[in-house]
Amino acid sequence: MQVLHDCSAKNDGDHALYSNPMTRLGKLDARQVLESGRRVLEVEARAVLGLASRLDVNFVRAAEIVLACKGRVVVSGIGKSGHIARKIASTFASTGTPAFFVHPAEASHGDLGMVTRDDVMIALSNSGESGELLLIVPLIKRMGGKLIAMTGNADSPLAVEADVHLDAGVDQEACSLGLAPTASTTAALALGDALAVTLLEARGFRAEDFARSHPGGSLGRRLLTHVRDVMRSGDAIPRVPDTATFSEAVLEISRKGMGMTAITSNNRVVGIFTDGDLRRALETGDDLRDLGVKKLMKPTPRCVGPDQLAAEAADQMEQYRITQLLVTDKDQNLIGALNMHDLMRAKVI
Repeated sequence: MQVLHDCSAKNDGDHALYSNPMTRLGKLDARQVLESGRRVLEVEARAVLGLASRLDVNFVRAAEIVLACKGRVVVSGIGKSGHIARKIASTFASTGTPAFFVHPAEASHGDLGMVTRDDVMIALSNSGESGELLLIVPLIKRMGGKLIAMTGNADSPLAVEADVHLDAGVDQEACSLGLAPTASTTAALALGDALAVTLLEARGFRAEDFARSHPGGSLGRRLLTHVRDVMRSGDAIPRVPDTATFSEAVLEISRKGMGMTAITSNNRVVGIFTDGDLRRALETGDDLRDLGVKKLMKPTPRCVGPDQLAAEAADQMEQYRITQLLVTDKDQNLIGALNMHDLMRAKVI
């Protein structure tokens, strides 16, 4: 078998593949491989777009039920629908709606004890006839829990028993045999995402809230790390008074290793003197040893507050093409300093 070299080619770039009749993938030649892939994507795209035109008052009612839920959202499904249900539960949980997945077969053998009358169950079944789900539905209803069904058949037993039915039906599966759940699972996943994001917006869920559910990832670091967590403070801050000489400022830059020093007057920041300022001063050829640093500094340097996000400091450095920032309080008193390396060590960038 010869491996395809450019399966991502656009229509106008397919000729190179077609020109070699020996290029095959199993029973398909190159043209058939690309046609198959495109057909699947088009079928699934139509399935998702079809959901948008069918959203109705039931979607609103489902959102109302979940928003009013005093317990948690329990998402359940079996087979491929079970995999989608797990992902929907995970999306709910990470976007402000406490949720978990329960396998319907395990539920009928004791795991139903995790569900309370204050919970809402979302049951997924394309046919709406999954026996494992239908077995536990009466128990959910008996304890007073709300049931939202997501099926492809509005007349199915599961849809009829539900408090709200969400129509996730599709015209066809993307599978050429019409058997493997493909477009139907994609549609159910998209419908679950639509409900989760709508609830996120209804709750006023913020990026900071999202980060609290993701403390271990890069997103959490960017959204939970503040300037005060990464800045250098105390004796580690490079600083000289505005009465210092050029030589004293250079010595402070060298000692503290941040490529700059703050210039202060009674601890209030009045300027900054950087490695770049040093190079430009030396290029003049003047005798700078006894020259006051106040004449060489940049006045009113860019500063950040300690309670700002470290990601904001990184964005400011990138925007203004600088590598250091001073940290000041509301009265412009110097309380810290940080540079690009500090942000890199904290894995903010």
